Amino acid sequence: MAFIEFNGPFDLAATLESGQAFRWRRETADEIGPPWFEGVVFSNIVHIRQVGERLEWAASPDSEQSLAPILRDYLRLDEDFSAIISALEFDDTLRAGLAEHTGLRILRQEPWECLVSFICSANNNIPRITKNVEDMASAFGTPIQAGSGERNAFPSPVQLADAGEAKLRELGLGFRAKYVAAAARRVAEGEFDLYSLREVSYQDALDTLIEFAGVGDKVANCVLLFSMDKPEAFPVDVWIDRALRDWYFSESDEKISRNKMRTWAQARFGEHAGYANQYLFHGRRLRDRN
Repeated sequence: MAFIEFNGPFDLAATLESGQAFRWRRETADEIGPPWFEGVVFSNIVHIRQVGERLEWAASPDSEQSLAPILRDYLRLDEDFSAIISALEFDDTLRAGLAEHTGLRILRQEPWECLVSFICSANNNIPRITKNVEDMASAFGTPIQAGSGERNAFPSPVQLADAGEAKLRELGLGFRAKYVAAAARRVAEGEFDLYSLREVSYQDALDTLIEFAGVGDKVANCVLLFSMDKPEAFPVDVWIDRALRDWYFSESDEKISRNKMRTWAQARFGEHAGYANQYLFHGRRLRDRN
C-alpha cells in the first residue's frame, strides 16, 4: 500500500464521480473506513481511497514508485486549488456551490481516451457513456493483470481503427461509432498529435479539435478542460444550459445560443472558467437528480 499526502481541500469521491472520467468504479466501503475506488489510469489498475488528508492506493502492473508522480499529475494535487477557489468566490451564485462541494477537482486525463469518451457523450448520459467506454476497453483494449483481477487498458487509436465502425456499432455506440472510427483512423495515421495541443493556445486547440467529425463546441471544450490544460474551457451541455438560464439569464435571453453562453461564461469567470463550469455542472446535476 502506498500513500500520497496533499494540501488544500480535496474530495476524491466528488472528483471521480463528477462526470469527467468514466472508468472509475466505487467499491464496497470498509466497515470502518471510506470507500475504495477502482480505475484504469494510463494502463494501470489503480485502487484508491481518501483517508483525511492523504490517499491510500495500490496499482498494477507498474510500481507505485513509478506511478506516484503520474497519479499526482492526473489528480492535479500540486495545483494551487485554494487560489483558484478564491478567484471564483466573487460570484454569489457560484460561491454556494464552492462551499457545498469543496474539494471537487478537475482531472488531467490522457487526451485520446478523453476525446473518445466525450465523442460518446453526444446525446448520451453518464451511465451509458461509462458502458460505451468500458465495452470498448473490454473488446479491443490490451488486458491488464492485477492480482486476481483483470481489466483492459483503453484501446489505442490503432486498436480502434482496426476494430472499425461496424464492430463499434455492435457495442451499442450507435451513430457515434462512425465518429469514433474516423477519429481513430486520423490519429493512428499521424494526422493529429493530441498531446501537442497542450502547448498551443485555447483557440488554436479548439479549432483543431472541431475538425474531427462528431466534435462540436461542447465536446471540444470537455476535452480541452479535462485533458489538455485549458482551464478557461467551458463546455455547455444540457446541465450547464439549465444552470445558466435559471441562475444568470433573464427570460429575454431565451434564444441565446450555447456557444454564446460559453463565451459569456469565459468573460465572466476568466482563466478559471472551467472550474466554475464543473461546480455548476455537479451542483445542478445532483440537485435535479434528488
